[in-house]
Amino acid sequence: MTDSNKMIINLALFGMTQSGKSSVGNILLGSSDFHSSFSPCSVTKDCCLGRSCHLCGFMRRGGQEITLQIQVLDTPGYPHSKLNQEHVKQEVKHALAHHFGQEGLHLALLVQRADVPFCEQEASSLVQMIQELLGHAWKNYTAILFTHAEKIEEAGFSEDEYLHEAPETLLTVLNSIQCRYIFQYKKENSFNEQRLKMLERIMGFIKENCYQVLTFK
Repeated sequence: MTDSNKMIINLALFGMTQSGKSSVGNILLGSSDFHSSFSPCSVTKDCCLGRSCHLCGFMRRGGQEITLQIQVLDTPGYPHSKLNQEHVKQEVKHALAHHFGQEGLHLALLVQRADVPFCEQEASSLVQMIQELLGHAWKNYTAILFTHAEKIEEAGFSEDEYLHEAPETLLTVLNSIQCRYIFQYKKENSFNEQRLKMLERIMGFIKENCYQVLTFK
């Protein structure tokens, strides 16, 4: 936060290949900063920081209207189809320190396709990397964002029913992060509607954390 009526929110995106990280980043930013496309292999190879325009009238704090700006760090998929895991880990570690070393990170979003099983081996590897990068406090600064949530409705599930049927690996992670999750629906929702709904949930998590940040050295 740079002054009393402006707030900068720092977010980082983590996820497996083709989970929809870059697409989520673009929605949060209200732009097309990150390259996003369907591909049989990993698309994102480097960490990239995007900044949104200023959002006026989105929220109030202490009786004052706050101008909000979102900064999003997009990261390579993990595991990656072309880069080894240690390379990706070091790339992300450097980017976190470079972009959020002083300002701090408000929230890490673990992006997961709702229509793809949360497989134990790959998911555990990703969660372990997040733990190593964010440190022991990772549980307080992480939420899961489910993309392609419209597939849940098409299958006849409610969100609660979907989570009830989730594998133990996913439930363990959700319990660790105090059940912070977001469902992203594309069907019949405009780009702006998706953005506002996700930002409302994200700001709710950040407020619960008393706007604290995770810093990096």
